[in-house]
Amino acid sequence: MTGSSPIHGVYLSPTLDLEGLYGAAIAAAGQEVVLHRPEQVPDPDRIKFAVCWLPTAESFKAYPNLELAMSIGAGVNDLLDNPGLLPEIAIARVRDPHQAALMAGYAAHEVLHVSRGFSELARSAAAARWTPLPMRPPEDTIVAVLGNGTMGAAVTDALRALGFSLRVACRTAPAEPLGGVQYFSGSDGVIAAATGAHFVINVLPLTPATENVLDGSLFAAMAAGSWLIQIGRGEHLIEADLARALDEGQLAGATLDVFRQEPLPEDHPFWRDSRLRITPHIASDSMPEVVGRQIVATARELRDGIPLSLGVERARGY
Repeated sequence: MTGSSPIHGVYLSPTLDLEGLYGAAIAAAGQEVVLHRPEQVPDPDRIKFAVCWLPTAESFKAYPNLELAMSIGAGVNDLLDNPGLLPEIAIARVRDPHQAALMAGYAAHEVLHVSRGFSELARSAAAARWTPLPMRPPEDTIVAVLGNGTMGAAVTDALRALGFSLRVACRTAPAEPLGGVQYFSGSDGVIAAATGAHFVINVLPLTPATENVLDGSLFAAMAAGSWLIQIGRGEHLIEADLARALDEGQLAGATLDVFRQEPLPEDHPFWRDSRLRITPHIASDSMPEVVGRQIVATARELRDGIPLSLGVERARGY
């Protein structure tokens, strides 16, 4: 069935009001795409796709004819690892160029904030002390970016424009490498890129090969007194190894935006560690208008039997 025939979907999230966030944008992008809250679905048999954020395993059972699960975020591990999502159900995700720009801005801000000592300057200002700090030329600061997808490439480009010495760890060597950037591909690319780095920025996708990649061996390879910026996935980081590296002085600190458990529990020791800069998973976000257009376009492709432009390869994990 093609053309303007309606396609019915359902919002699935135990934590977000997806209709409140994106309903108006979806309606503006295409009236034939009809999405329902689970409790308002008139006929579960008509549901062909789900718009998801951290759905439970039970979420999918009510919809026997489901063909697609689409994540509103860039990551899809909550779908790939969901035991309730049958393997024959396609997976797609939002790809918002604004997300990459926001992520790049976050990473660049943290590198500048730490390398220029802005926290120390703020403390001095609060105490009415005029204390200029010495500065290091940006080209003498080595920044390793782990990941060269849409997000990682944007981070690299932003920091390159600021003059930092860039290394990039990537699965395969890029077809069009950026001038002045060193690329490290293959299974040892992450350690090679991180060796001697003053900053390591993690923007990797979460796959079996990258889980727990931020561990003691990586921290030991970094320059003494270096800084980690973790904006990938919580499961990338072995938290005990980070705590040990901080206590031993191998790392001066870390910026953490993602965690194994979110929200981060109030009793988690990270909250009380002054060496950590913690943000609540806000390094980037999707613009509702972009999400709405991409959901509608993907639903139309599904209805019309067209290969999904935003589809995910299950084997690769992205």
